[in-house]
Amino acid sequence: MMSSVALAASASFVPFNSRAKHLAWLFPGFSRRCGETNISLSASSQQKGFRFAVASSASGTNGNVAEIPEAETAPQLYSWPDKKRPRVCILGGGFGGLYTALRLESLEWPDDKKPQVLLVDQSERFVFKPMLYELLSGEVDAWEIAPRFSDLLANTSVLFFQDKAKLLYPSDHLEVNGPTQSSCGGSVLLESGLLVEYDWLVLALGAEAKLDIVPGAIEFALPFSTLEDARKVDHKLRTLERRNFRKESAIRVAVVGCGYSGVELAATVSERLQDRGTVQAINVETTICPNAPPGNREAAIKVLSSRKVELLLGYVVRCVRRDVDLEASEKPTKSIGVAQHDSEKYILELQPAQRGLQSQTVEADIVLWTVGNKSLLPKLEPRDRPYDLPLNARGQAETDETLRVNGHPRIFAVGDSCALRESSGRLLPSTAQVAFQQADFAGWNLWAAINDRPLLPFRFQNLGEMITLGRNDAAISPSFIEGLTLEGPIGHTARKLAYLIRLPTDEHRLKVGISWLTKSAIDSVASIQSTLTKVLSDS
Repeated sequence: MMSSVALAASASFVPFNSRAKHLAWLFPGFSRRCGETNISLSASSQQKGFRFAVASSASGTNGNVAEIPEAETAPQLYSWPDKKRPRVCILGGGFGGLYTALRLESLEWPDDKKPQVLLVDQSERFVFKPMLYELLSGEVDAWEIAPRFSDLLANTSVLFFQDKAKLLYPSDHLEVNGPTQSSCGGSVLLESGLLVEYDWLVLALGAEAKLDIVPGAIEFALPFSTLEDARKVDHKLRTLERRNFRKESAIRVAVVGCGYSGVELAATVSERLQDRGTVQAINVETTICPNAPPGNREAAIKVLSSRKVELLLGYVVRCVRRDVDLEASEKPTKSIGVAQHDSEKYILELQPAQRGLQSQTVEADIVLWTVGNKSLLPKLEPRDRPYDLPLNARGQAETDETLRVNGHPRIFAVGDSCALRESSGRLLPSTAQVAFQQADFAGWNLWAAINDRPLLPFRFQNLGEMITLGRNDAAISPSFIEGLTLEGPIGHTARKLAYLIRLPTDEHRLKVGISWLTKSAIDSVASIQSTLTKVLSDS
C-alpha cells in the first residue's frame, strides 16, 4: 500500500448512490458502508490502515481523525470536481502519461468539452530516464531530471494522485457507450482504496526490470530503470569506493546486457571508477547494441575499449549466487545496529550461447541488470474473457493504429504499455522517443474522440538515436542525414541540448538550462585554471 496519496486538488469521497448495487457486487459488503458521511483522504496513511479525516453530517463534527483498519476499509468513490465535463484518467506518469496530460492541457477545447484530467503515479517525481546515467557520473542533480509532479503541474488544471493502480473494471467492451456519450467507460481501483470512474482511460504504466528469469538475479542483482534504482547503485558504488580506498584490490562490476542501457551503464561506471575498478559486460548477442546505427555502435566499442571494459559476448547468465567461500570465512559486521554486507561478492555462471565458447564464471562486487522487462498493467476484474485486455507475450496491450486498445474504444495505451507494430510487422521499440510521439497522438486522439472528430493513425518518425558514453562523451546518429554520427564532446553537447528541449515544461526547462549553463561555465573556468597551473609548473 502506498505510504501517501498526494492530492493536487480537493478530493472527496461520496456515497455511491445509483452505483451502489453494481459496486456491492464487485466488493461484497460494500453496501452496508454507504451512508451520509463525507470522507476526505489525509495526506498520509499508516502502514496498517488508512488515515481519513471524517466529517459526519449527522454528528456535526469537523476535522476529526479516525483510524480505519485496512481489512475493514471499503473502496471509496472519487468525486470529480465537475459532474458534466468528460473525465480522463491517466495511469502512469512517465513520458507517455505525463506528456499526454500536458498535451491535453495545451489543446483548445470548447468550454463544456475540456476534460478533467487525473494523473496517477506511484512516485511523487517524474523521471527523465535517459539521463539517469548522469546521476552516477555526478553531471546532473536529481531535481533536474526528477522534478516533482506537483511542481510540473502547478500551473495546469491536471490533478495528480500519488497512488498505484490495483484493478481495472472496464465497461466499454459492452458497447453501451457511444462516442458522443459521457456515461462511465469503467473504473480503476487504486491501492489506497480509492475507486476512480472514468470516461476515458490512458494506460501509460511503463515496465520494470524482469529479474525472475535467472536464478539469484532478484536477490543479488541491481536493476537500473528508476530513480530509486539509480540511488541504490550510486550508494553501492560509494560504499565500494570507500572500502577499497588506498587498497590494491579493484572493484569488480558485472553488467548484464549490452543493449543501449547496458552499454551506457558500463561506459559511465568504467569512467567513474577509472583505475580503481574493472567492468565486465555480458551479452547473449555477439555484438553490442545490435539494433543501433553502425556509427553509434562503433563509437561505443571505441570508448569501451579505451576504458578497458571487458566484453563477454555470446554468453547467457545461467545463475547469480553469493560467493560461498567468502560467506563462510567472513561474517557481516554491524554498524549502528544495521548489518553491513559491503564485503559480499557474487559469482555469475555463464553458459555459451554460441558455438566455440566455453562455460566460465565471473566474480563481481556488484551486478547490474539491464535485460528483460515486464509490463506494469494492473489486473482486471471480473476476469471473464469479455473483460480481458488483449496482451502480447510481454504483457503489453494490443492496440489499433489510433492507440486505442483492441476491443476497448475508451482505453488508450502508450509507451511500454502499448504493443503497436510498424508497417513492416516489427514491434515498436520501448524507447523514450516512441513514448514522446505516442503521447502527442494520444492527446490529439482523445480530443478528437471527445469532440466527435476522426482519430489519426499513429506513425512513428525515427529522428535518430543517441547514446551517452561518459561525462563528456556521447554519440548521435540523426536519421535525416544518412551515415552522419556526432561523437565525443560535440555529440555530448548535442545530446544534452536535445534532451533539454524535451523536458516537460517551459519553466522546468528554463531552470535546468540555467543550471547546466552555470555548471558548464564553472567547469570551463576550472579547466583553464588547471591548464595554466600545469603550464606554470612546467616552466
